[in-house]
Amino acid sequence: MTSPRFLIPHSSFLIKKKNLLAFSGGVDSSALFFLLLEHDIPFDIALVNYGTREQSDAEEAHAKALAAKYGLKCHTIQAPQFTSDFEKHARDFRYDFFEKLIAEHGYDILMTAHQLNDRMEWFLMRLSKGAGVRELTGMEAMEEHGGYTLVRPLLAVPRSELLAWLRENGYPFFVDESNADPRHERNRFRATYSDKLIEAYGEGIARSFTYLERDKALLDSLYETVLVHKALRIVRLHHPQALVTAADTTLKELGYLLTAAQRQEISKQESLVIGGLWAVEVEGSHLCIAPYRTDTMPKPFKEQCRRLGIPAKIRPYLYTEEIDPTSIPTITRALHSPKREKR
Repeated sequence: MTSPRFLIPHSSFLIKKKNLLAFSGGVDSSALFFLLLEHDIPFDIALVNYGTREQSDAEEAHAKALAAKYGLKCHTIQAPQFTSDFEKHARDFRYDFFEKLIAEHGYDILMTAHQLNDRMEWFLMRLSKGAGVRELTGMEAMEEHGGYTLVRPLLAVPRSELLAWLRENGYPFFVDESNADPRHERNRFRATYSDKLIEAYGEGIARSFTYLERDKALLDSLYETVLVHKALRIVRLHHPQALVTAADTTLKELGYLLTAAQRQEISKQESLVIGGLWAVEVEGSHLCIAPYRTDTMPKPFKEQCRRLGIPAKIRPYLYTEEIDPTSIPTITRALHSPKREKR
């Protein structure tokens, strides 16, 4: 039987959507798999075989067998061997695979099985490096991405409860022994801090994340994105203190995670390049972000941008992407606003 603790948030919404579940065969994704079945929520599954463990092929075969048993589509892919920074490269490869499936098959929703312990690990890792409310909150139950919605239905549920529920119902799952490998920072935080805190104070921690989400929502109301064109973003700042949060959120959506030092840079400078990749400019009450380019521009184009008030570091991106500044009225409207007070 399904405990009231495991009711799927937004289930009436998900029932009407085309859903894709990121599946591994482990405790978390297996629990979500069977919960979705019990709630009659339609879905298919996608699995990445990293080939790093003896049971990797068995997990893929298990996923295919489960999908066949319940009449679901099972998408699988073999990952290349990553020689460095495995976690980052694996994540990038995984989400690239999911997003290709979403585009090809028309999925509306990508579901992942992150749970309360995962959220606590992220919180502690960010806390140890210096972070604000948005970074500490980390994972959200629902996030809009380009062309799909990312949904995490289990964020308030401890992993121990998922494990107990699987065993109680006799549902199959695999145990990934690499999750105990102390070479990975996340595993060290899990073993030393987060699992013990969740075990002792899980309900209070779950409530605290709810309060943090409310605070984050208030912060998010202090700015709004007014232009999205290719990789160009212009964000209107309703309050100067929203600058760093707006930059962090926007760059995250563009696939770049800011460090604590970079957030400090953004808070102090009105024109800078982040990581050699992103031009960040503050013009009036607006934040402008675009890929950093150094291409030589013809003098008439530069003069046109100057007259329109286009920030200098943004201009090369417009030129290389053949974006006519006058063809997007929002650019010039957005940037013609009074200068903000210096920070």
